[in-house]
Amino acid sequence: MENTTIKPALEKFEALLTEQQARAEQIKQDGDFVDFSALPQIIIGVCGGDGIGPEITKEAARVLAFLLKNEVENGKVVFNEIAGLTIENRAAAGKAIPGGVLAELKKCHVILKGPTTTPRIGDPWPNVESANVRMRKELDLFANVRPVKVPKQGIDWTFFRENTEGAYTLGSRGIHITDDLAVDFTVTTTGGTERIARLAYEFARKNGKERVSIITKANVIKATDGKFLNICKKIGEEYPEIITDDWYIDICTAKLIDEKRRRDFRVFILPNLYGDIITDEAAEFQGGVGTAGSANIGKKYAMFEAIHGSAPRMVAEGRARYADPCSMLRAAAMLLSHIGYQGESDRLTRALDFCMFEEKAVVVTGRETGATAREFGDYLMKNL
Repeated sequence: MENTTIKPALEKFEALLTEQQARAEQIKQDGDFVDFSALPQIIIGVCGGDGIGPEITKEAARVLAFLLKNEVENGKVVFNEIAGLTIENRAAAGKAIPGGVLAELKKCHVILKGPTTTPRIGDPWPNVESANVRMRKELDLFANVRPVKVPKQGIDWTFFRENTEGAYTLGSRGIHITDDLAVDFTVTTTGGTERIARLAYEFARKNGKERVSIITKANVIKATDGKFLNICKKIGEEYPEIITDDWYIDICTAKLIDEKRRRDFRVFILPNLYGDIITDEAAEFQGGVGTAGSANIGKKYAMFEAIHGSAPRMVAEGRARYADPCSMLRAAAMLLSHIGYQGESDRLTRALDFCMFEEKAVVVTGRETGATAREFGDYLMKNL
């Protein structure tokens, strides 16, 4: 292969390495987490996204306002409606998050965000980066936290997926060296791994979880996954009361469907790609991705969202108002806990369990055969 083919790729790779090295240094300068109890006012951003996003986000925000009625009335909590994160607006701007939208997001302490469309090859949109990936980078939301609980099956899992590194951090910036060769990149930093590991172990300690499992493919991906595994193990030594084990992603995925073995898992720490895959599998035990919420935690900002997509087909077929809001409502419960309203969070979680799995007097099917998102919201609020 001629050097004239390799040289431009090397120059691009050098620029990426320089950028990531600077990011690694910046992580070391991060301060402490926001103390919400000390804030005079908490600003909750409500960003509907696109597709079915506005419908289900609006419903989750309505339930939040219902639960925080007193705080809204006395000015402790305010809601900031943020538009402009639709695929049409992002495509027109040629950006994952248009500048004006990003500025509004940064005015908020926490964000309730609907799903957004990420263009694929063959779609009628330009190749803009995922809005989620960009938001995690811009707001440094390094931890994706997803709980899955099915008491009857002994499942009580909480996943801590590293959000800003791994295979996704440079996912849209790989290099096509020739027509026959393309290369993507995986990134692992010491600071990035330490902070996700410590957050997971602190959660385990505070919530009485006796086991933390580190998930990698370090036997094959030796440099980055190996680094992730070794750093997590080192952090685990600071928590002697907690059992630390490690699993390769392939066998861990298999063991989650082992009825006996899956009961042993409690808290997981995973790099970005593995966390994305395995949390969708885990959500199926609870009833599917429509039943699970997701938290994206940073030291300054936090964003809460559904874990499913924007369902453009439902919109095209005129069924958006029949979209299931439960994943967004689960995310809203996590938001309440994060900003210090644990009692309200517990009430919402219990009401969701009752309405979704126990009484089930109002059922969302995604079609006219079932309830609308608003009808389910009304049913939920009657049971809060």
